[in-house]
Parts: sequence; C-alpha cells; structure tokens
Amino acid sequence: MPKKKIYLTILFIFVLAFFAANLSYPKYLNQGIDYINNFNLPVFNRKISLPHFPDIPFKLGLDLQGGTHLIYEADLSNIAKEDYNSSMQGLRDVIERRVNLFGVREPLVQTQEAQGHYRLVVELAGVTDPAEAIKMIGETPYLEFKEQKENYQQIIESNQKVAETKEGEIEDPFQPTPLTGKYLKKAELGFDQTTYKPLVLLEFNDEGAKLFEEITDRNVGKILAIYVDGVPISAPRVNEKISGGKAQITGTFSVEEGRALARNLNAGALPVPITLISQQSVGPTLGAISLKDSLKAGTLGFLAVIIFMILFYRVPGILASISLIIYIALVLSLFKIIPVTLTLAGIGGFILSIGMAVDANVLIFSRMREELRQGKNLWQSIEDGFNRAWPSIRDGNLTTLIVAAILFGFGTSFIKGFALTLTLGILVSMFSAIVITKNFLKFFIETKIEKFKWLW
Repeated sequence: MPKKKIYLTILFIFVLAFFAANLSYPKYLNQGIDYINNFNLPVFNRKISLPHFPDIPFKLGLDLQGGTHLIYEADLSNIAKEDYNSSMQGLRDVIERRVNLFGVREPLVQTQEAQGHYRLVVELAGVTDPAEAIKMIGETPYLEFKEQKENYQQIIESNQKVAETKEGEIEDPFQPTPLTGKYLKKAELGFDQTTYKPLVLLEFNDEGAKLFEEITDRNVGKILAIYVDGVPISAPRVNEKISGGKAQITGTFSVEEGRALARNLNAGALPVPITLISQQSVGPTLGAISLKDSLKAGTLGFLAVIIFMILFYRVPGILASISLIIYIALVLSLFKIIPVTLTLAGIGGFILSIGMAVDANVLIFSRMREELRQGKNLWQSIEDGFNRAWPSIRDGNLTTLIVAAILFGFGTSFIKGFALTLTLGILVSMFSAIVITKNFLKFFIETKIEKFKWLW
C-alpha cells in the first residue's frame, strides 16, 4: 500500500475517533466551544457562535435508571384453552406497542404462567411514577361485541324492577362473543352522512370478518352491543347479515373523543381483559452501585491489559492500546446512535468484547514476531502476520457471534442486551484489529524505528 494511502487512512481513523469520542463524552469539547464563544471574536464582521456538539444521553435500563414494575392478571375465561398462548402473545405485543407510542424505550413486557394464572409483567425504565405507567397501559381499551342472552327480555324486566325497588342486582343482558379487539385491523374517525355526528369505523381482519358475519347472521333483528372496557358504548340492532368485516361505533362522544378512541384502538385493543395486581417503583440505587463497581473493575482491567501489551509487545503494544481506546469510543458512540438500552448485563457484554479485541491483537502480534524471527522485513511480517492470524480471529469471533445471535433470538430482555452489546463490540473489534491496528503498524514501514528489531 502506498504511504500516501496509509496517511489518508490514518487521518480518517483519527477524524472518526474524534467524532466518536466527543459523541460518547462531549462535555470537554462543549466547554471549549463555550470558551471560544465567550471571546466574541469577529470574523468577516460577524461574531463567532459555534454550535455545541450533540449531547445524546445513554439509554439506561431499569436496573440502572430505575422505573416502574407492574404485574397484570389476564382474564382468559372467555378464551378457548388452546388459544391461551396466542392470546397472551397478542396481549404482550399490544402492550409493548402501546408503551412505545409514549416514548418508553426498550420496555420489558413478558408473559408468565403460574398455577393456572396467566400474568403480564411490564417494566418501564425511566417511568418512576406508577400512576403514569398505569395510565399508559390502562388507556388501551378492551373491545368486545356482545349478543343478547336467550332470556334477554326477562333480564330487562328484572333490571327495571331492581332499579325501582333498589333490591337485587343488575344483570348484564348481553353475553360475550368470540369477536374482540384481537381481530381488529384498523379504526378511523368518520361522520354519519345524515346527522353528521362523529362515529368510529372499524375494519376486521379476515378471521374477524368471518366471525362478524356469523354473529350478525344469527342475530338478525336483535341487538349487538359494542363494549369498550366493559362499558356499553353502542347497541345497534342488526337488520341483516353483514359481510366484508366492516362495522361502526356510534354514540354520544365528541369529535375529539372519537379521534382518541380510534387512536387507542389502532394502538391495539386488548385481546383479553387485564387487572393490575401489583405495582412497584424500582430505584436505581443497587444498580448504580453495581455499575460503579463494574466500571471500576473494567477500568482497572483495561489499564492492566494496556500495561501488559506495552511491556510484552512494545511498539505494537502501544499501537494496540491506542486502537483499543479508539475502539471503546466507537462502540460507546454506537450505543448512543442506535440507541442501545444499557443494563448491567449489557455492560458485561461490552467488557467481554474488549477482551475479544485484545485477543485479536495478541494473535496478530505473536504471528508477526514469528515472521520477523525468520528474517522478513517489517512490511512482509505485517502482511503475513495478519493473513495467517486472520483465520483464527475470524473463526473465534464468528462462533461467538453465532452464540450471541442465539441468545438474542431466544433470551429475555436482559440476555438480549448482553447479546446485542457483545455483537456490536465484536464487529467493531474486528474493524479495530484489521483496519486500525494494521494501518498504525504500516505507518512505521521504512522508518528509523523499523531498524530497531527489539522494539517489535
């Protein structure tokens, strides 16, 4: 490679490192910008006003940032047993989509089954007010269609007597049907062509369209009530069988209420009702202590590795240490850009990837030394050292990436965080060893330092 190309590559690496380092920690750069701006130096008759470098915060998980932990009990009484798992999965997807609409990053939403009870666990990092978290989830309506019970008229008369005498209990004259918000495809605000009153237009998916057609077919001349969160909001009479999977919700709501209802339904009507049974605010105290200890251990370990690399490999060790510092800046900047929600497990994956980066450099430098001992010059030793160490680096990192992919695909939220940070770290470490360190070494080809073999 011509020296000019090497110089340009190294210049690009340092420019990239500069932006990555300041994206990771822009405090000192922004202080310098403030210092320059305070001088009010005129340039072309205009005062300098340099913008700040963007200060993007790291996304912290529940264990580091604190947040809210909620547990809901799912009511599956109207669901066939063989549909329990699919209904709970649909419930999980709906809640996760809902909290994402409110800007909660990387929520942990998972289902649990214990002794016949099906529960939904929701962890929202950064949401420290349980009432706010409950509102996020509770505003998602449970939509269902109910048909008249066989003794509908008798129940109506009985309810009237209860209302007059204040004795007895009111009974719901309608019974649930299989048609719920699970089958809802979309909802939108519309207006009645005659009265111009707002209404909500519903469209069901293919399975929902079939259910709706069957339900309207057996209820011609009867009332089909529409319930949201257990409250009847419309009770239209079925005049004929309705095909095509389209329906509408009418009522006395305003335009804003209709728009809000349509928005909530589009966010996902719950396939089953849920009841909050536990709520807890999670403080970040223990996580912060663990984070501090982990970072301290990681820093000491990193310094120990740098000292070892410099003492044992000398010039290549110094260059590898610079590469590792750039590597850390690149990975941390990626964590902010993507963004990656950092947990203690995720930080563990990142620290492990640093070890993988060091391992790649050790393999390369050991191979380089063998080539130098055979009497080859520095350029040939670098090329042969990298080429012959590459299969080991490739296979070692590839197998780790496969394991990380399996962990990400089948693990829970914290395991996924570990797998994601490990994967990003490994990919960047390969770039660091193959591109950054290699070009740093080539910079010394045909220089005076090359002649001192003991430095290599």
